[in-house]
Amino acid sequence: MTFTLEGPVLEGALVRLEPLQHRHAAGLAAAAEENRKTYAFTWVPRADEMGDYVDAQLARAATGLLAPYAQVSLATGQAVGATAYLEPRSWRTDERLDAVEVGYTWLAGSAQGTGVNAESKLLLFRHAFEQWGVSRVDLKTDARNSRSRAAIASVGARFEGVLRNWSRSWAPGEDGLLRDSAMFAVTADEWQDCERRLAQRVARFLPAAR
Repeated sequence: MTFTLEGPVLEGALVRLEPLQHRHAAGLAAAAEENRKTYAFTWVPRADEMGDYVDAQLARAATGLLAPYAQVSLATGQAVGATAYLEPRSWRTDERLDAVEVGYTWLAGSAQGTGVNAESKLLLFRHAFEQWGVSRVDLKTDARNSRSRAAIASVGARFEGVLRNWSRSWAPGEDGLLRDSAMFAVTADEWQDCERRLAQRVARFLPAAR
């Protein structure tokens, strides 16, 4: 028996992570077209591609190697982006998850800088460390993507280096080319401090208690 990724609903104060379904496609299509200027190194489907995108993610999920999510704003009830668990690794026993990656992440322009990304990472990391008992959570991005690298570092992940020609490039005009990937991770012994920092960031976006 091997570990199968199955992501439950994860809810915070700003965002609810719902396992991706076809009902999210319309909201994601609108979100993807808001402002595409920040997607230079990240592939985000166009509105007319969203149905195929959901189909592809669900097909990957059926293998047990991906748990895709829609990021749903609690303020509006609308899907504002996507994210996922992927690349599960079990080293000590097939039934225990030792490491997992968080990726396939994108957000609508209006949801960027609102605390949604920070809280999504808080929810995903917390479940991975506290429910699955992983030893590390990985994140990676195109080494040239300074915006994404800064966002990853801001959620408490530590930069571990650049792996050259690590994966395909998603940059426009680079079909068939490979990219260098900047690698980041949070380990189990770093999680408590990371959790505290993320919770503090999220709190800045919450309405003041009355």
